[in-house]
Amino acid sequence: MWFDKADPRAKYLDRRKEECEVVSEGRTRKITIAPDIQCDFMAIPFPDDSFWHVVFDPPHHTSKHLCGEVTSNTQKYYGVLIPGWEEMLAQGFRECFRVLKPNGTLIFKWGSREIPLEKILAMTPHKPLYGHKSGKKATTHWCAFLKPNGAGERLPGQPKS
Repeated sequence: MWFDKADPRAKYLDRRKEECEVVSEGRTRKITIAPDIQCDFMAIPFPDDSFWHVVFDPPHHTSKHLCGEVTSNTQKYYGVLIPGWEEMLAQGFRECFRVLKPNGTLIFKWGSREIPLEKILAMTPHKPLYGHKSGKKATTHWCAFLKPNGAGERLPGQPKS
């Protein structure tokens, strides 16, 4: 999704750091997972209100969907959700909103081939502002959230409750 993965304005976080091979259509390719910061999205190592913009693209499949194959290309590229993933994703949302500045944006990417988007969005009290479907089967969802700007404050143009 990135135009330039080395863009200095972005920090790429992943708990994995590895090189592996994937085989597709009879061809073997080497892939490298090389985050700027190796960490878990459930414990982002930045203070509260650090960023204006965060992108949250967690794994979209459980190991059950991948038939338990450790050699799955999907698992190698994107990782896999392990048992307890519901709380993991809920904590991931909390962390993303924690490190966002007030009025900051969160872009959330989700592939709904296995788990419906509605189930995932129920894991955060925040509602997306808008979204878009993409992919061959329109199962990739892009959702944009806007972090509230503080207790009792309204966004410009937001009606009084």
